[in-house]
Amino acid sequence: MKATWSRSLTLRLTLLFAVAAAFVLFLLGLLIGNLVEQHFEEQDMEALSGKMALTRHILERDSATQDGAALGRQLDDALTGHHGLAVAVFGPDRQVVYANEALTFPPALLDPQAAALPGRVVKWQAPEGLPWRGISAVVTAGPDGRTPFIIAIATEISHHEHFMSGFRGTLWVFIALATLAMGLLGWVVVRRGLAPLQTIKRRAAEITANHLHTRLPAEAIPQELADLADTLNDMLARLEESFQRLSDFSSDLAHELRTPVSNLLTQTQVTLSRARSDDEYRDILASNAEEFERLSRMIADMLFLAKADNQQIIPNRERVELADEVADLLEFYGLLAEEKAIRVTLSGAGAVTGDRLMLRRAVSNLLSNALRHTPDGGAVTIRLERQRSRLALTVENTGPGIPAEHLPRLFDRFYRADSSRQRTTEGSGLGLAITRSILLAHGGEVSVESADQRTRFTLTLPASD
Repeated sequence: MKATWSRSLTLRLTLLFAVAAAFVLFLLGLLIGNLVEQHFEEQDMEALSGKMALTRHILERDSATQDGAALGRQLDDALTGHHGLAVAVFGPDRQVVYANEALTFPPALLDPQAAALPGRVVKWQAPEGLPWRGISAVVTAGPDGRTPFIIAIATEISHHEHFMSGFRGTLWVFIALATLAMGLLGWVVVRRGLAPLQTIKRRAAEITANHLHTRLPAEAIPQELADLADTLNDMLARLEESFQRLSDFSSDLAHELRTPVSNLLTQTQVTLSRARSDDEYRDILASNAEEFERLSRMIADMLFLAKADNQQIIPNRERVELADEVADLLEFYGLLAEEKAIRVTLSGAGAVTGDRLMLRRAVSNLLSNALRHTPDGGAVTIRLERQRSRLALTVENTGPGIPAEHLPRLFDRFYRADSSRQRTTEGSGLGLAITRSILLAHGGEVSVESADQRTRFTLTLPASD
């Protein structure tokens, strides 16, 4: 039962709805029962108060001039026609002066101090089993006008009790049936209210690896579930994008590895096809070594990116002057720049806190790309600018721009904007992906812009104080 309760939202809501309805109906039943009981008590009090006033008036008026027998007859005449009404007058020491019924009144009703309290009602059950409700009062009368008398008046309320018993029984049966009906109605309402979840369930079941483009119908479900549907749709969009990138990465990885492995296999088979000289073997082994070095670099880069994806890159923290690092890298790439007659300028300064080697690698990837894609006689501009609490390093080069459709995916693994360039030549398509991973590990970001025959990469990092 506990497992069913935890699994079924419909059952939980139905039971909660039924319990709430039962609680409200129970309170309503108590209220109605008390109001009906109070109504009967008010009716009885109205009759008892009238007879008390009449008896008090007769006793105060005639007790001084008439004897007990005459006073009794007068009270009998006054009470004629009132069935179920008991009146008794008690003198000093509780001797009975008058009683029209052989009814035993409770001591609580005959106590002089209690009888002097106005509006005090006593309910009791007589020895014969009949229920009574009565009041009492103290009256001073008699020949001297100072003799205390206690008047006790009671009415038999068995018909009221019988009615209330039947009324309460009917009321509780109605409440039980109404609770059951409300529970069934709640079940229907909950089922209809949760119907959009079934729609979401059916649509979600249709989503597979080949149908990640499917989205949940957010416009066809209630507003309370619209946010859930939007969140799930956003999740599906991210999954679709990630799955597409993973699929492209797997395809590109297979292609990148196939080329050097195919070259090695072909070259080895050709070499083994006939006997060769020592120099020929040496050249072939040197060529194979180059392919193995390329494979080794690619595997190392992929391991670095895998660590970055799992937040396993923990950079060393030290103060790094980016201008000095860029100047050292420009000395390394100076020969390539002179070869292509590229003008290289560096301006600005600034320091960040991070891993010197990792930051140097990120900047080196950008400089390498910039020099490689700048035509002969072009220019590469490096600027360092402080932007509040962050430091921006911009690498800008002239030459053919990058089409806008390639910019969002430029930092994906193995992605190349120039599809005509042979993959077997320079680079493996992992440099910009590694640069982005390094920047993210340092709390920074990298962006790219390309327009008007200029391409600009910008690295933004928290500046060192």
